[in-house]
Order: sequence, then C-alpha cells, then structure tokens
Amino acid sequence: MKVDGACHCGRIAFEAQVDENEVSICHRDDCQRLTGTAFRVSVAVPAENFHLLRGSPKEYIKIAESGARRLQGFCGDCGSPLFATSADKPEVYGLRVGTLLQRDQLVPRKQIWRHSALRWVPLMEHLETWSDEDDFPSLP
Repeated sequence: MKVDGACHCGRIAFEAQVDENEVSICHRDDCQRLTGTAFRVSVAVPAENFHLLRGSPKEYIKIAESGARRLQGFCGDCGSPLFATSADKPEVYGLRVGTLLQRDQLVPRKQIWRHSALRWVPLMEHLETWSDEDDFPSLP
C-alpha cells in the first residue's frame, strides 16, 4: 500500500510503500514518553521503500537498555514524531501512523510490551501480543 505522510506544519513530507499487516502498538515506557501519549502506533517499512520528499528531520539518538542505538526522526519546527530506525544501520523504518494521510486504513495487528501498558488502556485481546523485546523479532 502506498502511503503519504507529513509533519503537522508540513515542512517535512515523505512517502512509502508499506505492508498494512505490519502495523503495531508499543506500550513500552520509552514509546509513551517519545509520543507523549499512552502508546506508539507505527508501521514497519523497509528502508528502500521510504522516501523523504521535502525537508530534513531533526534526529535524536535513544540508547536502549540493550545498548542498541535508535534514531528518532522528528520535525524540528512543530515537533511531530515521524519515524524511528537503527542509528547504526537503518534497514527498517517505523513510521508513525498518525503522520500518514491513510492512517484510518492502517489498523494495528499486534502489540508489544503489553506489561508496560497503562492500566486504563483496553486489553485489545484481538491483537497478537508480545510481552517483551525478546519475543518480538524487530522493533520498528
């Protein structure tokens, strides 16, 4: 599926070819903080299928407990989070679904770090669920 995305102010725009079955929710504490809300919703896309059309995202490197370096791309003007990828070898981008024009068509299929979910977030038992990073094959 082809998707188009942009930050809130429109200075950064991108497009990608995504698999709509690769939409996930992450409840991890880091994802809550980086999104400023209860969880992160993203769609994984191979690097070769992601193309910036306009602007240059500001980058923040988050270092995970494992030592993995995760690059967080966001708009330096409006602050919209756009994507995350490996800081060392970007092979897969986790596009933030809220920035995509087609967001209503991208329904989450799985959730990770469910044990970190805020207690008022519904269980979403219909989703495939991984409890931690060891169970999940890759974090977009």
